[in-house]
Amino acid sequence: MAVTDEQVATLRAYLAGEFDQYEQLNARLDPGVDGMAYGALIAAGLFEAVDRRFAKGATRAQVVDYVGDVRSRSERLSEEIDPQVAERLIMHSLGEGSIDDIDDGIVVHTQLLLLIALVGDERLDDAGLDKFMATTRALGNRLLS
Repeated sequence: MAVTDEQVATLRAYLAGEFDQYEQLNARLDPGVDGMAYGALIAAGLFEAVDRRFAKGATRAQVVDYVGDVRSRSERLSEEIDPQVAERLIMHSLGEGSIDDIDDGIVVHTQLLLLIALVGDERLDDAGLDKFMATTRALGNRLLS
């Protein structure tokens, strides 16, 4: 199993803020067929984005501050992001702690919200987003192997 072009295009549309295109592409993904690889792609994207944002040795306080900043950006984000889950996802991406006890649906939803915030903070142009997606795809494929 490997990450497909369709899965990459779907996540890229989301991260580019092309939500109509994202909705169309996402509707074509089959959870039974695409679920595992698309989930690995999202997890890989979060890992890459966290690695870019936080230096090795980032403190828990820095993570807490960042999650608070993201949640403060809108009422929707404040309501949809559970700070403890978000903090644990980031710390897990930094190699600390476990997320095994968190519901898979909550994990993916929170990963997507954090991912769009982290990538948005980088203000990538199209070429930068393409490079990010290529790195994320390669990491996603390693997670699947």
